[in-house]
Amino acid sequence: MAIPMQDMPILLPAAVLVMWSLIVLFWMVATRFPAFSKAGMDLAKADPGVRYQDVEAQLPANVNWKSHNYTHLMEQPTLFYATVAILALAGAGTGINVALAWAYVVLRIVHSFWQILVNTIPVRIGLFALSTCFLFAMAVNALRATLA
Repeated sequence: MAIPMQDMPILLPAAVLVMWSLIVLFWMVATRFPAFSKAGMDLAKADPGVRYQDVEAQLPANVNWKSHNYTHLMEQPTLFYATVAILALAGAGTGINVALAWAYVVLRIVHSFWQILVNTIPVRIGLFALSTCFLFAMAVNALRATLA
């Protein structure tokens, strides 16, 4: 039996962040492959086992920024997804937790745009730190919800 979405609105920001992560993946691929060609790399002739980090230095920084951001979207947001799942399952996926989740997602998207397009570190750190504060508040609420 499906639980009505109105009982778990916290799932929407999580779904949006999943979609955003896929958009960044496609953006990364769309810039990476033309950059390989421009750098004279023939992927069909690449040594077996060669990894992106092995050729990263041969590509422009702004191409690498997309890859780095995609990696970041696979790191800390995994804690966000787990926290969202805990809150939803504990029946605490409404109210302030939804607001915290949206704040986290919006900041992660802004962080992505900043890293992909501008990439000055002090601003990136600020966006990351602020989003982490929202995630921390969600995690505290998830812990409280599971202890109740």
